[in-house]
Amino acid sequence: MSSFVLKMIAIVSMVFDHTGYILFKNLSWMNYIGRLAFPIFAFQLTEGYSYTKNLKKYFLRLFIFAIISQIPYMLFLSTFSNNIHLNILFTLILGLLTITIYEKLNNKYLGILLVILCCIFAQFLFFDYGWFGIAIIFIFYKFKSKKVLMNLFFILTTFINYFYEFLTSFRLEYIWIIFYCSMAIIPINLYNGKKGKNIKYLLYIFYPLHLIILYLVHLYVNF
Repeated sequence: MSSFVLKMIAIVSMVFDHTGYILFKNLSWMNYIGRLAFPIFAFQLTEGYSYTKNLKKYFLRLFIFAIISQIPYMLFLSTFSNNIHLNILFTLILGLLTITIYEKLNNKYLGILLVILCCIFAQFLFFDYGWFGIAIIFIFYKFKSKKVLMNLFFILTTFINYFYEFLTSFRLEYIWIIFYCSMAIIPINLYNGKKGKNIKYLLYIFYPLHLIILYLVHLYVNF
């Protein structure tokens, strides 16, 4: 399974997720499917880190589209929530920064402290996916060559994140969320290391564009 195929799975999953919020204003079967998206994007970020020829340009590209996407993201959020969060591209930027600094530290204790601090930072500054987003980016980076450990740590982290949501809300939907999010590990393990078709900028453009479209659909339906 090439990077192109993985990205297409993630994009379709993301559209299901966001459309589910627009239609149902709450968790639904569409959001279960949507849980596949972020882990795949997180894994692809670590691949981008490994293979990019220019890390500064990679950061800059993510930052520019994160800024562009923030207003569409806030409009989208306003259709079902009063919460204010930073969009997923900011989470990817912080995750990329985390693994970049971690590699330069050459000290596992300082490195782990760094990851913990970045997880706390993401959680309390309202990055999309919070600590969980940074944690799984680090897991995919650190254990990419050790598939068994990568799978175990990813599933364990997913369980901890969403089981906490279940305990605080007593909503059975989070049990399904745990299951479907964990299933993202299947296409990730089927990745063959090949790039496939290049859709780099299409992906960046699609993210804010589909959020605007969904917001306009919401306005039309509720006119």
